[in-house]
Amino acid sequence: MLLVDRPIREFVDAVESKEPTPGGGSVAALAGSLGAALTAMVGNLTFGRKAYESLDEATKATLNNNFNEVAKLKDRLNKLVDKDVEAFEGFMQALKMPKETEEEKTARKKAMERATIEALEVPLTTANECLSILKLQKVFANYGNVNAITDVGVGALMAYAGVEGALFNVIINLQGLSDNTYVEAKKTECDNILAEAKKLKEEVLSITYSKLA
Repeated sequence: MLLVDRPIREFVDAVESKEPTPGGGSVAALAGSLGAALTAMVGNLTFGRKAYESLDEATKATLNNNFNEVAKLKDRLNKLVDKDVEAFEGFMQALKMPKETEEEKTARKKAMERATIEALEVPLTTANECLSILKLQKVFANYGNVNAITDVGVGALMAYAGVEGALFNVIINLQGLSDNTYVEAKKTECDNILAEAKKLKEEVLSITYSKLA
C-alpha cells in the first residue's frame, strides 16, 4: 500500500519507527500537499459568496486559476511522498552492491552516484512544487473568505516547511557527489529557491496578521 493511502495514524507511526523511511523527504512532501489542500479549501469557502461575486473579473479569474493549480500541486506532492522512499531504496540497493574487485568497486561507485542524484532530484522537485504553492497563495490571502484567513497562513507555513525540509535532503545528498560543477549548481539552485520561498511566505503571513489585527 502506498504511504499516502495509509490511515494518518499508521503513517505517523511509520515515521516514528526505527526504519529510515518514510523520513524527512516524505514528510516535507506531505507538508506541501497539506499546504496546497488548505489553500484549495479557502478557495472552496470563497467561490460563490457575496464578497467573491463583488470582485472584478480579473481577480476572479486569478482565484479560479490558482485554485486549479494548487489542486494539481497537491496531487503531485502526494506522489512525491512515495517517490522519496523509492529513491532512498534505490540508493540502498547501490550501497549493497559487491565491492570485492576493482571492477565491482568502480561499478558500485557509479551506481551510488546515480542513485544519490536520483535521491536528491526527488526532494528538489518537492521543493519546487512547494515553492509553486507559495507563489499561488497571495491572492487567497488578499481576497479569500476572511473567516478562513488563518487557513491561508497555515497553508503558507506548511508549503514553506515543505520547501526547506525538502532542501535539507538535497543538501545532505550533495555531500556524497564528486562532480563539483553539478554540486555548486545545485547549491545555487537551493539558495535561490529558499530565498524566494522565505519572501513569499513572509508576504502571505504579513497579510494574514494584518487581517487578524
